[in-house]
Amino acid sequence: MFKRTLIAASLTVAALASAQAMAANVTGGGATLPAALYKGSANSILPANFSYLGTGSGTGKTAFLTNNSALFNTTGSVHFAGSDSILSASEISTYNTNFGASYGPLIQLPSVATSVAIPYKKSGQTALNLTSAQLCDAFSGAKTTWGALLGTSDTTPIRVVYRNVSSGTTEILTRHLNSICPTKFATNSTFASARLPAGSTLPTTWVGVAGTADVATQVNAVDGSIGYVGPDGVNAASNAVVARVNGVQPTTANVSLALGSATLPTAPSNPAQWVPVVPNPASGYPIVAYTNFIFGQCYKDAAVAADVKAFLTTHYSNPGNNAATIAHSFTPVPTNWKAAVTANFITNTSGNNLDINNASVCNAVGRPL
Repeated sequence: MFKRTLIAASLTVAALASAQAMAANVTGGGATLPAALYKGSANSILPANFSYLGTGSGTGKTAFLTNNSALFNTTGSVHFAGSDSILSASEISTYNTNFGASYGPLIQLPSVATSVAIPYKKSGQTALNLTSAQLCDAFSGAKTTWGALLGTSDTTPIRVVYRNVSSGTTEILTRHLNSICPTKFATNSTFASARLPAGSTLPTTWVGVAGTADVATQVNAVDGSIGYVGPDGVNAASNAVVARVNGVQPTTANVSLALGSATLPTAPSNPAQWVPVVPNPASGYPIVAYTNFIFGQCYKDAAVAADVKAFLTTHYSNPGNNAATIAHSFTPVPTNWKAAVTANFITNTSGNNLDINNASVCNAVGRPL
């Protein structure tokens, strides 16, 4: 009896070990704006064997584009990244030159739609409404007091809380500001570089923070503060803590309205076409964008490829991860975009041979083991 029990226990342990061995470790990281949606919350959407380190979009892109897992505090290959910052033409070209022949193509996909909310703390203000032009004045330093900004006698200094790392949230904000006041802001993922004139020194009273989770905390610490943050970092539906912009609150419905004009890619093999850019939408909330996934098409580890494809299958199905997305105050990718992602990168029903580990594309190439 004891011997049979021991054998059964040994078989169970062996089965568990075998199952664990089959589960690949899928390494990623990057943008902090969607980090709580991706990993670490009860309703996070990444599978258990996917890691995700919030480093900021710039570091996330660099880690993936150079396959430098040390930037994610680990070893081995980087299998994916999250980024609110769009891959530039130069980044795509450099990657194709350096790794295209050995790793295969890269894939950039919209993950979820997001707003950039404007948290504030100003005594006497519980329903702040700012125009885009007033945001330009506040974040550029053209107006240094709340009275100057709002046309009152209030002498409270405007204290800006900004991201001091390469941040996709900064890129989304400054893309909108650049469309409104191009003499005050360029589009850039680094706030100090976006603010014009280039190289100008930021006021010493302003506060730079690395992570999106620190923005609201710093804003709430001092009266007169204003910042910018993804919707998961604040109660974006409350005008008492988040400003309306041009009279519009950053709700899910207003984000959908703003991005509704985005059209599907005409050249699906071009990663740049999979991230719609709407810097100043005609309706809805004005500071919106997609936060994105960056994957490789080809992986030498078949288990990684299978796990990546399985995650994409879930995420771009309906309802897929919609409930968690909305619970974190983001907006799901529209149904027609989900269908296009599925047809091109999962099932290959499009016939474009863009799907993960497509045999005709990925034969003998792929991200290293």
